Amino acid sequence: MPAASLWRRSIQARVVITTIAISTLVIGGVGWLMLQGVADGMVEARRTVALSEARAGFSAAQQTLDVSAVSDASSETDVLRTLVTDLASRSGSPPSYQVLLEGPLDPTGDGDPAVVSSSGIASQSIPDDLASTVAEGEGIAYTFSTMQLGDTGEESSAILVGDVLRMPDGTQTYALYYAFPMADQERTLALVRNSLLYAGLALIVLSSGVAWLVTRQVVTPVRLARRIAERLADGRLEERMVVRGEDDIARLSVSFNRMAESLQRQIRQLEELSRLQHRFVSDVSHELRTPIATVRMAADLLYDNRDHFDPSSQRSAELLQAELDRFESLLSDLLEISRFDAGAARLDLEAVDLVELAERVCVQYGPLAERHGVRLRVVDHDGPAVVEADVRRIERIVRNLVANAIHYSGSEWVEIVVAHGTTSAAIAVRDYGVGLEPGQSQLVFNRFWRADPARERSRGGTGLGLAIALEDAVLHGGWLQAWGEPGLGAQFRLTLPKQAGEDPQRSPLPLVPDSGHAYDRTGGVR
Repeated sequence: MPAASLWRRSIQARVVITTIAISTLVIGGVGWLMLQGVADGMVEARRTVALSEARAGFSAAQQTLDVSAVSDASSETDVLRTLVTDLASRSGSPPSYQVLLEGPLDPTGDGDPAVVSSSGIASQSIPDDLASTVAEGEGIAYTFSTMQLGDTGEESSAILVGDVLRMPDGTQTYALYYAFPMADQERTLALVRNSLLYAGLALIVLSSGVAWLVTRQVVTPVRLARRIAERLADGRLEERMVVRGEDDIARLSVSFNRMAESLQRQIRQLEELSRLQHRFVSDVSHELRTPIATVRMAADLLYDNRDHFDPSSQRSAELLQAELDRFESLLSDLLEISRFDAGAARLDLEAVDLVELAERVCVQYGPLAERHGVRLRVVDHDGPAVVEADVRRIERIVRNLVANAIHYSGSEWVEIVVAHGTTSAAIAVRDYGVGLEPGQSQLVFNRFWRADPARERSRGGTGLGLAIALEDAVLHGGWLQAWGEPGLGAQFRLTLPKQAGEDPQRSPLPLVPDSGHAYDRTGGVR
Protein backbone atom coordinates (compact mmCIF):
# COMPACT_ATOMS: atom_id res chain seq x y z
CA MET A 1 0.00 0.00 0.00
CA PRO A 2 1.27 3.53 -0.75
CA ALA A 3 0.67 4.73 2.84
CA ALA A 4 2.57 1.80 4.35
CA SER A 5 5.40 2.28 1.86
CA LEU A 6 5.59 5.99 2.70
CA TRP A 7 5.68 5.18 6.42
CA ARG A 8 8.56 2.71 5.94
CA ARG A 9 10.63 4.79 3.54
CA SER A 10 10.27 8.39 4.79
CA ILE A 11 11.54 9.62 8.15
CA GLN A 12 9.93 12.99 7.49
CA ALA A 13 6.52 11.39 6.89
CA ARG A 14 6.80 9.35 10.10
CA VAL A 15 7.73 12.44 12.14
CA VAL A 16 4.89 14.54 10.68
CA ILE A 17 2.30 11.76 11.07
CA THR A 18 3.45 11.07 14.63
CA THR A 19 3.30 14.79 15.43
CA ILE A 20 -0.25 15.02 14.03
CA ALA A 21 -1.36 11.98 16.06
CA ILE A 22 0.20 13.19 19.32
CA SER A 23 -1.00 16.78 18.79
CA THR A 24 -4.52 15.54 18.09
CA LEU A 25 -4.58 13.48 21.28
CA VAL A 26 -3.09 16.24 23.47
CA ILE A 27 -5.14 19.09 22.02
CA GLY A 28 -8.30 16.98 22.01
CA GLY A 29 -7.78 15.98 25.64
CA VAL A 30 -6.99 19.51 26.80
CA GLY A 31 -9.90 20.92 24.79
CA TRP A 32 -12.31 18.38 26.27
CA LEU A 33 -11.16 19.21 29.81
CA MET A 34 -11.50 22.95 29.14
CA LEU A 35 -14.96 22.48 27.63
CA GLN A 36 -16.07 20.39 30.59
CA GLY A 37 -14.74 23.01 32.99
CA VAL A 38 -16.54 25.84 31.20
CA ALA A 39 -19.77 23.84 31.01
CA ASP A 40 -19.65 22.91 34.70
CA GLY A 41 -18.93 26.52 35.65
CA MET A 42 -21.80 27.89 33.57
CA VAL A 43 -24.23 25.29 34.89
CA GLU A 44 -23.22 25.94 38.49
CA ALA A 45 -23.55 29.72 38.05
CA ARG A 46 -26.95 29.33 36.43
CA ARG A 47 -28.09 26.97 39.20
CA THR A 48 -27.03 29.40 41.93
CA VAL A 49 -28.84 32.31 40.30
CA ALA A 50 -31.93 30.17 39.61
CA LEU A 51 -32.24 28.99 43.21
CA SER A 52 -31.75 32.50 44.51
CA GLU A 53 -34.42 34.00 42.25
CA ALA A 54 -36.82 31.11 42.83
CA ARG A 55 -36.44 31.35 46.63
CA ALA A 56 -37.25 35.08 46.50
CA GLY A 57 -40.21 34.41 44.19
CA PHE A 58 -41.63 31.68 46.43
CA SER A 59 -41.43 34.00 49.43
CA ALA A 60 -43.11 36.87 47.58
CA ALA A 61 -45.82 34.59 46.21
CA GLN A 62 -46.65 33.20 49.67
CA GLN A 63 -46.82 36.70 51.11
CA THR A 64 -49.15 37.76 48.31
CA LEU A 65 -51.49 34.88 49.01
CA ASP A 66 -51.44 35.52 52.73
CA VAL A 67 -52.78 39.06 52.31
CA SER A 68 -55.20 38.27 49.46
CA ALA A 69 -58.95 38.06 50.09
CA VAL A 70 -60.55 35.05 48.49
CA SER A 71 -64.35 34.86 48.71
CA ASP A 72 -65.21 32.04 46.34
CA ALA A 73 -63.65 29.64 43.84
CA SER A 74 -63.74 32.14 41.00
CA SER A 75 -61.95 34.76 43.03
CA GLU A 76 -59.35 32.12 44.04
CA THR A 77 -58.64 31.36 40.39
CA ASP A 78 -58.35 35.06 39.62
CA VAL A 79 -55.93 35.54 42.50
CA LEU A 80 -53.73 32.65 41.31
CA ARG A 81 -53.75 33.89 37.71
CA THR A 82 -52.87 37.39 38.86
CA LEU A 83 -50.11 35.92 41.05
CA VAL A 84 -48.53 33.97 38.17
CA THR A 85 -48.75 37.01 35.87
CA ASP A 86 -47.12 39.20 38.50
CA LEU A 87 -44.30 36.71 39.14
CA ALA A 88 -43.68 36.27 35.42
CA SER A 89 -43.56 40.02 34.83
CA ARG A 90 -40.59 40.29 37.20
CA SER A 91 -38.41 38.13 34.89
CA GLY A 92 -37.67 41.07 32.60
CA SER A 93 -37.62 41.22 28.84
CA PRO A 94 -36.81 38.83 27.38
CA PRO A 95 -37.96 36.74 30.34
CA SER A 96 -35.21 34.94 32.23
CA TYR A 97 -37.66 32.35 33.55
CA GLN A 98 -41.17 31.00 33.18
CA VAL A 99 -43.70 30.28 35.94
CA LEU A 100 -46.17 27.44 36.23
CA LEU A 101 -48.68 26.79 39.01
CA GLU A 102 -50.58 23.53 39.49
CA GLY A 103 -53.19 22.58 42.01
CA PRO A 104 -54.81 22.13 44.25
CA LEU A 105 -52.54 19.20 45.16
CA ASP A 106 -55.36 17.67 47.25
CA PRO A 107 -58.51 18.64 45.29
CA THR A 108 -61.83 18.02 46.97
CA GLY A 109 -63.92 18.53 43.87
CA ASP A 110 -64.41 16.31 40.86
CA GLY A 111 -62.68 18.63 38.37
CA ASP A 112 -59.09 18.42 37.18
CA PRO A 113 -56.42 20.40 39.02
CA ALA A 114 -56.02 23.95 37.81
CA VAL A 115 -52.93 24.81 35.74
CA VAL A 116 -51.82 28.40 35.40
CA SER A 117 -48.62 29.16 33.48
CA SER A 118 -46.84 32.03 31.82
CA SER A 119 -46.01 31.92 28.09
CA GLY A 120 -47.93 28.70 27.65
CA ILE A 121 -45.41 26.46 29.40
CA ALA A 122 -46.81 22.90 29.44
CA SER A 123 -47.37 20.94 32.61
CA GLN A 124 -45.73 17.92 30.91
CA SER A 125 -42.44 19.73 31.33
CA ILE A 126 -42.48 18.92 35.06
CA PRO A 127 -40.80 15.57 35.75
CA ASP A 128 -42.74 13.17 37.97
CA ASP A 129 -39.95 12.86 40.52
CA LEU A 130 -39.80 16.65 40.97
CA ALA A 131 -43.58 16.87 41.24
CA SER A 132 -43.61 14.14 43.90
CA THR A 133 -40.86 15.85 45.89
CA VAL A 134 -42.63 19.21 45.78
CA ALA A 135 -45.97 17.62 46.75
CA GLU A 136 -44.41 16.26 49.91
CA GLY A 137 -43.94 19.87 51.04
CA GLU A 138 -40.38 19.44 52.36
CA GLY A 139 -39.09 22.66 50.86
CA ILE A 140 -37.58 23.89 47.65
CA ALA A 141 -36.58 21.16 45.14
CA TYR A 142 -34.89 21.44 41.73
CA THR A 143 -33.79 19.33 38.80
CA PHE A 144 -32.26 19.66 35.32
CA SER A 145 -34.70 18.82 32.57
CA THR A 146 -36.26 20.17 29.40
CA MET A 147 -38.91 22.81 29.20
CA GLN A 148 -41.71 22.29 26.70
CA LEU A 149 -43.64 25.32 25.55
CA GLY A 150 -47.31 24.58 25.09
CA ASP A 151 -47.90 26.78 22.04
CA THR A 152 -45.02 25.68 19.82
CA GLY A 153 -44.01 22.35 21.35
CA GLU A 154 -40.41 23.58 21.37
CA GLU A 155 -38.15 22.01 23.97
CA SER A 156 -35.30 23.71 25.75
CA SER A 157 -32.91 22.68 28.51
CA ALA A 158 -33.84 24.29 31.78
CA ILE A 159 -33.45 24.26 35.55
CA LEU A 160 -36.82 23.52 37.15
CA VAL A 161 -37.32 24.71 40.74
CA GLY A 162 -40.49 23.96 42.69
CA ASP A 163 -42.14 24.58 46.05
CA VAL A 164 -45.68 24.58 47.54
CA LEU A 165 -47.97 27.55 48.17
CA ARG A 166 -50.70 27.42 50.79
CA MET A 167 -53.94 29.37 50.70
CA PRO A 168 -54.61 31.60 53.72
CA ASP A 169 -57.26 29.26 55.08
CA GLY A 170 -54.83 26.32 54.83
CA THR A 171 -57.30 24.09 53.05
CA GLN A 172 -55.69 24.23 49.63
CA THR A 173 -52.02 23.80 48.51
CA TYR A 174 -50.57 24.51 45.09
CA ALA A 175 -47.27 23.64 43.44
CA LEU A 176 -45.37 26.60 42.04
CA TYR A 177 -42.56 25.94 39.55
CA TYR A 178 -39.92 28.23 38.13
CA ALA A 179 -38.39 27.14 34.80
CA PHE A 180 -35.07 28.84 34.03
CA PRO A 181 -34.18 28.21 30.37
CA MET A 182 -30.50 27.57 29.55
CA ALA A 183 -30.62 28.48 25.88
CA ASP A 184 -28.11 31.29 26.39
CA GLN A 185 -25.72 28.94 28.16
CA GLU A 186 -26.11 26.37 25.36
CA ARG A 187 -25.33 28.98 22.74
CA THR A 188 -22.32 30.17 24.70
CA LEU A 189 -21.13 26.59 25.19
CA ALA A 190 -21.56 25.90 21.46
CA LEU A 191 -19.54 29.02 20.68
CA VAL A 192 -16.80 27.93 23.08
CA ARG A 193 -16.85 24.41 21.62
CA ASN A 194 -16.53 25.67 18.05
CA SER A 195 -13.78 28.07 19.06
CA LEU A 196 -11.84 25.27 20.75
CA LEU A 197 -12.37 23.02 17.72
CA TYR A 198 -11.10 25.60 15.23
CA ALA A 199 -8.23 26.59 17.50
CA GLY A 200 -7.29 22.90 17.95
CA LEU A 201 -7.33 22.29 14.20
CA ALA A 202 -5.20 25.37 13.66
CA LEU A 203 -2.72 24.20 16.31
CA ILE A 204 -2.53 20.73 14.76
CA VAL A 205 -1.85 22.20 11.32
CA LEU A 206 0.68 24.62 12.78
CA SER A 207 2.52 21.92 14.76
CA SER A 208 2.53 19.65 11.71
CA GLY A 209 3.98 22.43 9.60
CA VAL A 210 6.63 23.14 12.21
CA ALA A 211 7.48 19.42 12.41
CA TRP A 212 7.70 19.24 8.60
CA LEU A 213 10.01 22.27 8.42
CA VAL A 214 12.24 21.08 11.27
CA THR A 215 12.56 17.52 9.94
CA ARG A 216 13.17 18.87 6.44
CA GLN A 217 16.22 20.75 7.71
CA VAL A 218 17.57 17.48 9.13
CA VAL A 219 16.34 15.01 6.52
CA THR A 220 17.45 16.96 3.44
CA PRO A 221 21.19 16.63 4.21
CA VAL A 222 20.66 12.97 5.13
CA ARG A 223 18.93 12.34 1.79
CA LEU A 224 21.76 14.12 0.01
CA ALA A 225 24.27 11.93 1.87
CA ARG A 226 22.27 8.84 0.85
CA ARG A 227 22.30 9.84 -2.83
CA ILE A 228 26.02 10.56 -2.73
CA ALA A 229 26.67 7.25 -0.94
CA GLU A 230 24.74 5.45 -3.71
CA ARG A 231 26.86 7.20 -6.33
CA LEU A 232 30.00 6.20 -4.45
CA ALA A 233 28.74 2.61 -4.41
CA ASP A 234 28.22 2.84 -8.19
CA GLY A 235 31.89 3.77 -8.60
CA ARG A 236 31.59 7.56 -8.85
CA LEU A 237 34.26 8.12 -6.20
CA GLU A 238 34.61 11.85 -6.85
CA GLU A 239 31.18 12.71 -5.41
CA ARG A 240 31.20 14.94 -2.30
CA MET A 241 28.69 16.72 -0.05
CA VAL A 242 28.36 20.51 -0.06
CA VAL A 243 29.38 22.04 3.28
CA ARG A 244 27.34 25.02 4.49
CA GLY A 245 27.70 26.68 7.90
CA GLU A 246 29.31 25.31 11.02
CA ASP A 247 26.50 23.34 12.67
CA ASP A 248 26.26 19.59 13.27
CA ILE A 249 25.05 18.95 9.71
CA ALA A 250 28.05 20.84 8.35
CA ARG A 251 30.41 18.82 10.52
CA LEU A 252 28.65 15.65 9.35
CA SER A 253 29.24 16.75 5.75
CA VAL A 254 32.92 17.37 6.46
CA SER A 255 33.29 13.95 8.10
CA PHE A 256 31.42 12.30 5.23
CA ASN A 257 33.70 13.96 2.67
CA ARG A 258 36.80 12.86 4.58
CA MET A 259 35.46 9.31 4.69
CA ALA A 260 34.73 9.43 0.94
CA GLU A 261 38.26 10.70 0.22
CA SER A 262 39.77 7.96 2.36
CA LEU A 263 37.62 5.31 0.65
CA GLN A 264 38.52 6.68 -2.77
CA ARG A 265 42.22 6.60 -1.98
CA GLN A 266 42.11 3.08 -0.54
CA ILE A 267 39.91 1.71 -3.32
CA ARG A 268 42.24 3.09 -5.96
CA GLN A 269 45.20 1.61 -4.13
CA LEU A 270 43.44 -1.76 -3.96
CA GLU A 271 42.50 -1.55 -7.64
CA GLU A 272 46.08 -0.78 -8.55
CA LEU A 273 47.37 -3.61 -6.38
CA SER A 274 44.80 -5.99 -7.83
CA ARG A 275 45.69 -4.94 -11.35
CA LEU A 276 49.38 -5.45 -10.66
CA GLN A 277 48.67 -8.81 -9.02
CA HIS A 278 46.59 -10.02 -11.95
CA ARG A 279 49.20 -8.76 -14.38
CA PHE A 280 51.94 -10.48 -12.42
CA VAL A 281 50.09 -13.80 -12.27
CA SER A 282 49.27 -13.67 -15.96
CA ASP A 283 52.80 -12.71 -17.00
CA VAL A 284 54.50 -15.25 -14.75
CA SER A 285 52.13 -18.01 -15.84
CA HIS A 286 52.79 -17.33 -19.51
CA GLU A 287 56.54 -16.89 -19.05
CA LEU A 288 56.83 -20.18 -17.20
CA ARG A 289 55.21 -22.22 -19.94
CA THR A 290 58.31 -22.31 -22.17
CA PRO A 291 60.86 -23.37 -19.51
CA ILE A 292 58.37 -25.85 -18.06
CA ALA A 293 57.93 -27.39 -21.50
CA THR A 294 61.70 -27.81 -21.78
CA VAL A 295 61.96 -29.31 -18.30
CA ARG A 296 59.02 -31.58 -19.09
CA MET A 297 60.78 -33.04 -22.15
CA ALA A 298 63.90 -33.74 -20.10
CA ALA A 299 61.89 -35.22 -17.24
CA ASP A 300 59.91 -37.44 -19.62
CA LEU A 301 63.16 -38.71 -21.09
CA LEU A 302 64.54 -39.51 -17.66
CA TYR A 303 61.24 -41.07 -16.55
CA ASP A 304 61.02 -43.28 -19.65
CA ASN A 305 64.57 -44.58 -19.05
CA ARG A 306 64.32 -44.94 -15.28
CA ASP A 307 64.60 -48.73 -15.51
CA HIS A 308 68.28 -48.31 -16.49
CA PHE A 309 69.07 -46.20 -13.40
CA ASP A 310 70.10 -47.25 -9.98
CA PRO A 311 67.28 -47.25 -7.37
CA SER A 312 68.15 -43.81 -6.03
CA SER A 313 68.18 -42.18 -9.48
CA GLN A 314 65.04 -44.08 -10.45
CA ARG A 315 63.19 -42.67 -7.40
CA SER A 316 64.45 -39.18 -8.24
CA ALA A 317 63.06 -39.44 -11.78
CA GLU A 318 59.66 -40.51 -10.42
CA LEU A 319 59.58 -37.64 -7.90
CA LEU A 320 60.57 -35.17 -10.63
CA GLN A 321 57.72 -36.42 -12.83
CA ALA A 322 55.15 -36.15 -10.00
CA GLU A 323 56.22 -32.65 -8.98
CA LEU A 324 56.19 -31.48 -12.61
CA ASP A 325 52.61 -32.77 -12.87
CA ARG A 326 51.65 -30.71 -9.79
CA PHE A 327 53.49 -27.67 -11.10
CA GLU A 328 51.78 -27.87 -14.49
CA SER A 329 48.41 -28.24 -12.72
CA LEU A 330 49.13 -25.14 -10.66
CA LEU A 331 50.28 -23.26 -13.76
CA SER A 332 47.11 -24.28 -15.61
CA ASP A 333 44.94 -23.10 -12.70
CA LEU A 334 46.78 -19.77 -12.54
CA LEU A 335 46.24 -19.21 -16.25
CA GLU A 336 42.54 -20.02 -15.86
CA ILE A 337 42.23 -17.61 -12.92
CA SER A 338 44.00 -14.89 -14.92
CA ARG A 339 41.47 -15.35 -17.74
CA PHE A 340 38.60 -14.91 -15.26
CA ASP A 341 40.25 -11.80 -13.79
CA ALA A 342 40.74 -10.34 -17.25
CA GLY A 343 37.11 -11.09 -18.22
CA ALA A 344 38.30 -13.21 -21.12
CA ALA A 345 36.52 -16.42 -20.13
CA ARG A 346 33.88 -17.52 -22.63
CA LEU A 347 31.30 -20.31 -22.74
CA ASP A 348 31.00 -22.96 -25.45
CA LEU A 349 27.33 -23.81 -24.96
CA GLU A 350 25.66 -27.10 -25.81
CA ALA A 351 22.99 -29.40 -24.37
CA VAL A 352 24.41 -31.28 -21.38
CA ASP A 353 22.71 -34.10 -19.47
CA LEU A 354 23.88 -33.77 -15.87
CA VAL A 355 22.95 -37.39 -15.10
CA GLU A 356 25.15 -38.66 -17.92
CA LEU A 357 27.91 -36.28 -16.87
CA ALA A 358 27.72 -37.49 -13.24
CA GLU A 359 27.93 -41.14 -14.33
CA ARG A 360 30.93 -40.35 -16.54
CA VAL A 361 32.76 -38.67 -13.67
CA CYS A 362 31.84 -41.56 -11.38
CA VAL A 363 33.44 -44.01 -13.83
CA GLN A 364 36.56 -41.83 -14.17
CA TYR A 365 37.09 -41.58 -10.42
CA GLY A 366 36.05 -45.16 -9.62
CA PRO A 367 39.63 -46.51 -9.37
CA LEU A 368 40.72 -43.53 -7.22
CA ALA A 369 37.72 -44.07 -4.91
CA GLU A 370 38.55 -47.76 -4.54
CA ARG A 371 42.15 -46.97 -3.57
CA HIS A 372 40.84 -44.68 -0.81
CA GLY A 373 38.17 -47.14 0.33
CA VAL A 374 35.31 -44.90 -0.80
CA ARG A 375 31.98 -46.08 -2.30
CA LEU A 376 30.95 -43.76 -5.13
CA ARG A 377 27.31 -43.62 -6.33
CA VAL A 378 25.08 -41.51 -8.59
CA VAL A 379 21.61 -40.68 -7.25
CA ASP A 380 19.17 -39.73 -10.02
CA HIS A 381 15.89 -38.26 -8.70
CA ASP A 382 14.02 -37.19 -11.84
CA GLY A 383 15.64 -38.77 -14.89
CA PRO A 384 17.70 -36.83 -17.46
CA ALA A 385 18.52 -33.27 -16.39
CA VAL A 386 19.43 -31.39 -19.57
CA VAL A 387 20.86 -27.87 -19.34
CA GLU A 388 22.43 -25.49 -21.83
CA ALA A 389 26.04 -25.18 -20.62
CA ASP A 390 29.74 -25.53 -21.37
CA VAL A 391 30.31 -29.25 -20.78
CA ARG A 392 34.06 -28.82 -20.21
CA ARG A 393 33.58 -26.33 -17.40
CA ILE A 394 30.68 -28.16 -15.75
CA GLU A 395 32.57 -31.45 -15.84
CA ARG A 396 35.60 -29.69 -14.35
CA ILE A 397 33.43 -28.47 -11.45
CA VAL A 398 32.02 -31.94 -10.75
CA ARG A 399 35.46 -33.60 -11.05
CA ASN A 400 36.92 -31.12 -8.61
CA LEU A 401 34.13 -31.67 -6.06
CA VAL A 402 34.32 -35.48 -6.34
CA ALA A 403 38.13 -35.50 -6.07
CA ASN A 404 38.03 -33.29 -2.98
CA ALA A 405 35.41 -35.55 -1.35
CA ILE A 406 37.49 -38.67 -2.04
CA HIS A 407 40.79 -37.17 -0.88
CA TYR A 408 39.86 -35.04 2.12
CA SER A 409 36.41 -35.94 3.52
CA GLY A 410 37.39 -39.16 5.25
CA SER A 411 33.98 -40.56 4.25
CA GLU A 412 33.18 -44.12 3.26
CA TRP A 413 30.44 -42.85 0.97
CA VAL A 414 30.37 -40.14 -1.69
CA GLU A 415 27.12 -39.52 -3.56
CA ILE A 416 26.54 -37.46 -6.69
CA VAL A 417 22.89 -36.34 -6.55
CA VAL A 418 21.14 -34.93 -9.64
CA ALA A 419 17.69 -33.30 -9.86
CA HIS A 420 15.90 -30.79 -12.06
CA GLY A 421 12.92 -28.47 -11.84
CA THR A 422 10.99 -26.14 -14.12
CA THR A 423 13.69 -23.52 -14.68
CA SER A 424 16.80 -25.05 -13.11
CA ALA A 425 18.79 -28.22 -12.56
CA ALA A 426 21.23 -29.08 -9.81
CA ILE A 427 24.04 -31.54 -9.13
CA ALA A 428 25.33 -32.03 -5.59
CA VAL A 429 28.29 -33.97 -4.21
CA ARG A 430 27.54 -35.33 -0.73
CA ASP A 431 29.93 -36.98 1.70
CA TYR A 432 29.54 -38.21 5.28
CA GLY A 433 33.00 -37.46 6.61
CA VAL A 434 34.65 -34.82 8.78
CA GLY A 435 32.41 -32.00 7.52
CA LEU A 436 33.09 -28.26 7.77
CA GLU A 437 33.54 -26.02 10.77
CA PRO A 438 31.15 -23.06 11.22
CA GLY A 439 32.02 -20.29 8.76
CA GLN A 440 34.09 -22.51 6.46
CA SER A 441 31.24 -22.94 3.94
CA GLN A 442 32.11 -19.47 2.60
CA LEU A 443 35.89 -19.69 3.02
CA VAL A 444 36.25 -22.85 0.93
CA PHE A 445 35.83 -20.82 -2.27
CA ASN A 446 38.66 -18.41 -1.43
CA ARG A 447 41.85 -18.73 -3.47
CA PHE A 448 44.59 -20.84 -1.88
CA TRP A 449 42.41 -21.48 1.21
CA ARG A 450 42.87 -24.81 3.03
CA ALA A 451 40.69 -26.27 5.77
CA ASP A 452 43.83 -27.62 7.50
CA PRO A 453 46.76 -25.18 7.19
CA ALA A 454 49.09 -27.86 8.55
CA ARG A 455 48.25 -30.28 5.73
CA GLU A 456 51.24 -31.25 3.63
CA ARG A 457 51.51 -29.31 0.40
CA SER A 458 52.58 -32.44 -1.39
CA ARG A 459 49.32 -34.10 -0.44
CA GLY A 460 46.94 -31.20 -0.97
CA GLY A 461 45.90 -29.54 -4.21
CA THR A 462 46.69 -26.09 -5.54
CA GLY A 463 43.99 -24.38 -3.44
CA LEU A 464 42.48 -22.90 -6.62
CA GLY A 465 40.09 -25.65 -7.66
CA LEU A 466 37.01 -24.43 -5.78
CA ALA A 467 37.74 -20.81 -6.67
CA ILE A 468 37.79 -21.77 -10.38
CA ALA A 469 34.65 -23.88 -9.89
CA LEU A 470 32.85 -20.91 -8.38
CA GLU A 471 33.90 -18.68 -11.29
CA ASP A 472 32.64 -21.31 -13.75
CA ALA A 473 29.28 -21.47 -11.94
CA VAL A 474 28.90 -17.68 -11.95
CA LEU A 475 29.86 -17.56 -15.62
CA HIS A 476 26.86 -19.84 -16.33
CA GLY A 477 24.55 -17.63 -14.25
CA GLY A 478 24.27 -20.30 -11.57
CA TRP A 479 25.31 -20.85 -7.95
CA LEU A 480 27.88 -23.03 -6.24
CA GLN A 481 27.18 -23.35 -2.53
CA ALA A 482 28.58 -25.40 0.34
CA TRP A 483 27.13 -26.86 3.54
CA GLY A 484 28.82 -28.86 6.23
CA GLU A 485 28.76 -29.72 9.92
CA PRO A 486 31.51 -31.37 11.95
CA GLY A 487 30.99 -35.13 12.01
CA LEU A 488 27.97 -35.01 9.66
CA GLY A 489 29.78 -34.49 6.38
CA ALA A 490 29.49 -31.85 3.71
CA GLN A 491 27.55 -31.13 0.52
CA PHE A 492 28.49 -28.92 -2.42
CA ARG A 493 25.54 -27.97 -4.62
CA LEU A 494 25.78 -26.60 -8.17
CA THR A 495 22.57 -24.99 -9.49
CA LEU A 496 22.30 -24.06 -13.18
CA PRO A 497 19.56 -22.49 -15.33
CA LYS A 498 18.14 -24.83 -17.92
CA GLN A 499 18.40 -22.12 -20.57
CA ALA A 500 21.53 -20.01 -20.70
CA GLY A 501 20.98 -16.43 -19.55
CA GLU A 502 17.80 -17.20 -17.58
CA ASP A 503 17.35 -16.85 -13.83
CA PRO A 504 17.38 -20.29 -12.13
CA GLN A 505 15.06 -18.79 -9.44
CA ARG A 506 15.39 -21.74 -7.04
CA SER A 507 17.34 -24.97 -6.75
CA PRO A 508 15.56 -28.34 -7.04
CA LEU A 509 17.89 -29.74 -4.34
CA PRO A 510 18.07 -28.49 -0.75
CA LEU A 511 21.40 -27.06 0.35
CA VAL A 512 21.08 -28.76 3.75
CA PRO A 513 20.54 -32.46 2.93
CA ASP A 514 18.59 -35.07 4.83
CA SER A 515 20.53 -36.82 7.57
CA GLY A 516 20.12 -40.28 5.96
CA HIS A 517 22.02 -41.83 3.05
CA ALA A 518 20.53 -42.26 -0.36
CA TYR A 519 22.14 -45.72 -0.30
CA ASP A 520 22.68 -48.02 2.64
CA ARG A 521 26.10 -49.39 3.43
CA THR A 522 25.48 -52.64 1.54
CA GLY A 523 24.89 -50.76 -1.69
CA GLY A 524 21.11 -51.17 -1.77
CA VAL A 525 18.78 -48.27 -2.47
CA ARG A 526 16.81 -47.11 0.54
